[in-house]
This record gives sequence, C-alpha cells and structure tokens, in this order.
Amino acid sequence: MTAPILRNPSVVVIGAGMTGILLAIELEKAGITDITILEKKSDLGGTWRENTYPGVACDIPAHMYTYSFEPNPEWSHRFAHGDEIQAYFKRVSDKYKVTPKIHFNEAVSEASYNKGKWTTKTNQGKTYVSDFLISATGILHHPARPNIPGLDTFQGKCFHTAEWDHSVDLNGKRIGIIGTGSTAAQVIPEIMKLGKKVSVFQRTPQWIVRVPDTDYTEKDKERWRKDINILKRFHRWYTFAVEQTFSKAVIGKKIPHLLMSFLCKRNLKNSVKDPVLRAKLTPNYRVGCKRVIVNSTFYDAIQKPNADLVTEGIEKITEKGVVTKDGKLHELDVLILATGFHPFNFMRPMNLTGKDGVSIDTVWKKKVQAYRSLFIPHFPNFVLMLGPNTPIGNFSVIAMSEVQTKYILKIINDWRKKKFDEIETTEEALKDFAAYLKAGMKNTVWLGGCQSWYLDPDGDPAMWPYTWSRWEKEMKTPDYKDFALHSF
Repeated sequence: MTAPILRNPSVVVIGAGMTGILLAIELEKAGITDITILEKKSDLGGTWRENTYPGVACDIPAHMYTYSFEPNPEWSHRFAHGDEIQAYFKRVSDKYKVTPKIHFNEAVSEASYNKGKWTTKTNQGKTYVSDFLISATGILHHPARPNIPGLDTFQGKCFHTAEWDHSVDLNGKRIGIIGTGSTAAQVIPEIMKLGKKVSVFQRTPQWIVRVPDTDYTEKDKERWRKDINILKRFHRWYTFAVEQTFSKAVIGKKIPHLLMSFLCKRNLKNSVKDPVLRAKLTPNYRVGCKRVIVNSTFYDAIQKPNADLVTEGIEKITEKGVVTKDGKLHELDVLILATGFHPFNFMRPMNLTGKDGVSIDTVWKKKVQAYRSLFIPHFPNFVLMLGPNTPIGNFSVIAMSEVQTKYILKIINDWRKKKFDEIETTEEALKDFAAYLKAGMKNTVWLGGCQSWYLDPDGDPAMWPYTWSRWEKEMKTPDYKDFALHSF
C-alpha cells in the first residue's frame, strides 16, 4: 500500500529570533519547504540583537541555553554573553540554511484570515498568502518606559537598556539608573566601573542567588569539540538541576523553596556587611515572587564608593535630573531606564484579524489568554509561540519552544494528511484551560505579595503553575476534542 501524498503547506513565520529560526529548521526537517520568515529589523537574533547593554548575558547556563540538536563547544562562560549568543544563532541559521528564508526589514502591519488562508501585509507594501501563520515575536520585546512626570524634559542623555546608545561616553559622568531587575543587576556593575557617581533608583529590592560565572578555557573547548557528548550531558544535567531547584521552588514545592530562600538570604547576608544598606536591599516578599536574579556581581558593585542606592520614591524628573519624594534633586548627566518590557503585547501592535473579522484587540480586551499558550479562539491556523502562561520558573525558553514546535508539527502533519483544512481552539477549551491554570496558582510564590511582570492586569500570573515534566507530558499530543476542525 502506497503512502498518502502529503500536502506541502505554505507557512509564514513572524520574527527571526530564537523561535523563528527553530521553527524553520524543524518545518524543513518535516519536509515542509514553503517557509517565509518576516523580520522587522535588519538582522536576526531577537532579544540578543536588541539588547547590547554592557554586561548583557543569559541567566540560564549556556550549555542548557542551546538547541538540543546543536550543542555549542564555543561558549566562553557558564552564563553566555549576549554577543556570543547572537553569534550562535547566526551560525545555526546559516548552517541550516534558514537565513535565505528571512525577509529582513519587513515589519508585519496586518494579517487577516479567510477560509483556510492567511493574508499578511508588511510595511514594505508586500503581501504574503499562507496556509498557516505563526507568530514568533517573543515575550519581552516592547520596551516599557516609566510613567514619571517630566521624563521628556531631561536635558542629558536618556535611553532604555534595550535601546542602548553606544555613542554616549559614560566615563566620569553622573549616571542614574531606574530599576533593579535582572537587566539592571547585569548593567549596574559595568556602569560602576565608568561613572563618577552612579545613582540607582530602587523601587523594590530583588532576591539574588549567586552562581559563579565560570570562564571556559581553550582547552575546555577543544575537549568539547572532540566529544560533543560531554555537552549533551551538560545539557541534561543543567536541565535536571534547574527543574529540581528554581522551577519547583516557585510553584510551591516546600523543600526546593526552602533551599532557594536559604541561598538568597545567605547571599545577601554574606555579601552586604553594612546593616543599613542590607536592610535597603532586603525584599519584603517571598523568594521567587519576582523572578529570582542569578548574579554574582551586583552586591559587590552597589557597595562601591561611587554607588548611591536611592530608595526614596521618584517625584518627578527635571532638566537636571531626578527629584525624589524627599525633595532632593539628584543631578545627572545620563539617565538609563532599566524598566523592563510590556509582557502582554506579543504580536501587537500589528492588526491581527481572525474569522468573521474579529480582531485580536477585541478578543483580548478583557484578558490576554491562549489555549495551551498557543491557540486563540476565532483565529484558525494561527499559532502564538511562547504565549501567555508559557514562562516556566527560570527555565530555558529554547526548551519551551522546542516542546511547542513538536506539538505544532503534529497538528500541521495532520493537516498535510487532509484530516482537516481549518483548526481552531474552542471557547470552552480555553475556559477549561484557564480554570486548570487558576487551580494550580494557589500554591505558587507568584501570589506572594509583590508586583511583577509575571502578573496580568487582573493580578493573575501569566505563568505555568505546575512542573516542567508535567508540561512536557501534557504537550506530547494535541487533544483534538479541544479544537473545532473543518474541511472545505
């Protein structure tokens, strides 16, 4: 009996970051050749193209932060620096012939669905018609600027960490940094080396765990080049370690959380000797409520003679600097905004229109939700990669994207076998999935009395409240009872 002839779908992918590159590779492996990647910028790499601030690095061990099929013996540090990660993605994209599929400088302005086809338009005036549309725009890519009175009146240089102005000479300058999250913890130690005085405006202190950033030697790299299996063992070990510690700690597993709390509190106590400064740096919420920062340089930096930790709230910004609520003017030459991103924008501001002319803004007006973090009712044959409730406690997003990609390929392969022409999740399935998530949230630390980017406007964490292994298991096979399938 001859095998059935498979259809070859046309697929448009939005975004040429880590996930977009992965999708192109896996689609090609599955025999799908009609792939178009639309990238708004002139280069690939997503997060690692955008973030070029001093000290930028991944807080996941480098040998875990790689594609499972492409170990990298060239990492120079345990926590890879941004330029090395960007080089890795470019190298992988070239090796697997993804780069020729990327249409650079083409931002998607709108996409609409009609009877099995997506029509996507770009700012270049071009139109693409496809059977599937996949958004791989990532989570944190729309910089958030703080809503502080007078921000635009500041006469010095002012920029966001994700839009770093490398033309600005920081040597000997009075520098202000607003924010103390993961990015700030990386950039502040580097700025301390340059600034005459560095004022760090802290709204909320963070829990920090110290994991040394080991340097890898040329001898290490040579050994790994000869035996790639060593790197595969590293990948498995780090994955196991992160799952058993960070990931289980934040979802309420008692022993991992006690361990993580102990490590963070001991780190603060041992690192900061001045009791007044230590009190300022001590959070009043549970460890893990905000993302635990993996860092070994911040506490040392904030104790430098040129460091000034400001915990008074900001009243306003003037031409000369920042005025805090105690009336003090902190005069500055440069103001750096380490204020994070808008985490619930996803593919927006593009105008996405699904079945019967329904817009994404209408569907998401009350709450940003997606079934299995991937599918949205009224948007057939559309996939949102790394959607709401994807983030899994301090885990590698590459691993998340790989699991999601395998899941999606099973659906696309069933489309290729003509089992359906149109697939969309149902309202009932989304409602049930949301209830399932909510039931798991009660034990997590994200409801531990803090404000964080994890929380949506309703105060619900847009996270996965169960274990990584449970997520992997549930993502093995699509459950078609949760979808409406149609043939034309």
